[in-house]
Amino acid sequence: MTETLIILAGGLSSRMKKSFASDEISRENIAESNSVDKGLITLGNGRPLLDYLLYIAKQAGFNKIIIVTGENSSGMRSSYGDLDSGNNFHDMDISYAVQKIPADRVKPWGTADALLQALEQYSEYQKEHFCVCNSDNLYSEKVMKYLRTAAHPNALINYDRDGLEFTLEKISGFAVTRSDHSDLLIDIHEKPDAAMLESCRGTDGIVRVSMNIFMFYGKMIYPFLINCPINPARNEKELPSAILNMIGENPGSLLCIPIKEHVPDLTEKNDIKKVSDYLHEKFSKLEW
Repeated sequence: MTETLIILAGGLSSRMKKSFASDEISRENIAESNSVDKGLITLGNGRPLLDYLLYIAKQAGFNKIIIVTGENSSGMRSSYGDLDSGNNFHDMDISYAVQKIPADRVKPWGTADALLQALEQYSEYQKEHFCVCNSDNLYSEKVMKYLRTAAHPNALINYDRDGLEFTLEKISGFAVTRSDHSDLLIDIHEKPDAAMLESCRGTDGIVRVSMNIFMFYGKMIYPFLINCPINPARNEKELPSAILNMIGENPGSLLCIPIKEHVPDLTEKNDIKKVSDYLHEKFSKLEW
């Protein structure tokens, strides 16, 4: 069990910036999507997605938040507090970890590196439990509670592919998982091809994917973040690679929590309207 959530928001949002925008997306949103962190894009209700993620996290029992940002975190700091740590946002403790870009690279090393840098800047979590998620996905309160209270050293939410309201092309950009009869992870692959997707179909016929929301025991995952290999195709250090190495040396160490529900997601410009419509329907206002 943990009350700490690490939110990954240090990427460059390359897919968002390069994506096409239909006529339904306002000029203001297009300008924002090309300049600010995805989680800070103003949605149809006038608030950024990250506000809602933090609200749901609080309802689920998280009270300490570490936001992993890029080296320019002015947008985050103006929204959630300008101190490096100890900011009070609706009675949640908000801190920042900065994912620095090496001098010989133009973009960060990836999700495994983002988490590694967070644990190096807040070293107490190298030996404690914590949860991790993306800043541009809106996970449910139920999912966050399941994960926060999981009675296992490490866990992930294992989404039924058919419950996600995305195209198969988009889902192919996620990590596909394979677990045993006890729901313990035995394989995970980032951005699989069609053949890999089908090979990971479970005995129940379901293909399950990770939406990058985990609980980790720092003492167990930290060494594998340090030694995370570089994915040769994408030239990044990805969390699934570190996880694979961890369960390779510690079989049965990560529990997969199966669930079937949609996860609103901001990947491309045209996602802005979809997420805005969802928030209008589900959240008339935030009852902090």
